[in-house]
Amino acid sequence: MVLARIDHEEPYWAHQAAHALRAEGVTTANTPTYLNGETVSLHGENHLRSIVDRLESPAQALASFQRLYGDALRPGSAPMSDTEQQTARARTSLYAADTTPDPSNAHVERVPAYAADPGDHETVLNHFLSENHDWEKYRTWDDNTTIANHESLTLRVLFDHNARSRDLKWTIAAYETPVSDRMWHMTVTASTPAPVLNTLLAVLAAGDAWEPAIGSPAIDKTVTEAARPLTDAGWTHTVDGRWLCWQTSRGDVGVQFEAFAAQTPHTHLDTWTLWAGPSINHPTWAIHASAYTPAGLLAHLAEELAHGTGTRRTHPRQAAQYTSQTNTTAPPPAPHQPLPKSRRL
Repeated sequence: MVLARIDHEEPYWAHQAAHALRAEGVTTANTPTYLNGETVSLHGENHLRSIVDRLESPAQALASFQRLYGDALRPGSAPMSDTEQQTARARTSLYAADTTPDPSNAHVERVPAYAADPGDHETVLNHFLSENHDWEKYRTWDDNTTIANHESLTLRVLFDHNARSRDLKWTIAAYETPVSDRMWHMTVTASTPAPVLNTLLAVLAAGDAWEPAIGSPAIDKTVTEAARPLTDAGWTHTVDGRWLCWQTSRGDVGVQFEAFAAQTPHTHLDTWTLWAGPSINHPTWAIHASAYTPAGLLAHLAEELAHGTGTRRTHPRQAAQYTSQTNTTAPPPAPHQPLPKSRRL
């Protein structure tokens, strides 16, 4: 295939006017004029592109291309090389970073707690520790991690400063005594809404919802107590094999209990899953808890999901203020040219 193109536009990536292009197989030739007035003939791709001729004017360049490639000449510019495409993407990214929506233009709306913004978990942690002096904070050898211990030494919170989105941000572990094995644990993703997180920490601060229940496995009575707020709120209750599920009619938030994991509590499998998003398999946020997690703690979280509210910020869609001049469209196919007689079969 032989293809040649003529173009008088100035590509965004190079400050040049490309007058003609010829591509043969995977090799490209074109003749641009740079802003300094120099017109050249280029051949090759990427780092193999080289100047094969210097011409006095664009008219001379077009005449030369017309003589060499004849009817194959087409309007357009040469496809960008890999380096040019990377430069264009980088400049576009920098522009996008400069046009971050102004928080002052954000619209704040009241939404169910499970759909609220996650807020700043770092600030939530610091506020929790400043308000509860029976908790002590210390940093580990890893600067990305903070650990908070309750003064009883039976409850510990590990906070991952680097966790983002669906990564695990909080890990909570409880022990029957300061020297015993772990009794139950809970993990919380970084995208968990602020109202849900605040409810969890308020229960941990109060202590009355977790201390008496340590050591109680997830039996029928525990499941009933933990899910009562959801049942009272009219959530749909279904049984699917070993899973008990409670969901809203929209199916955008739910609580799941796995009976198999509850029967083997000492393996510390995730028995409870609280989630919101498209589905439990692809949640926007999730909280996982093991079998011995206290029913009182779970009931408070279920109450927040069923009746709590929070805020969510939304930004108006801004009109595009920038139009990239990057041309990534492939050249149009050349018209069919009959093969020379010597190449016909």
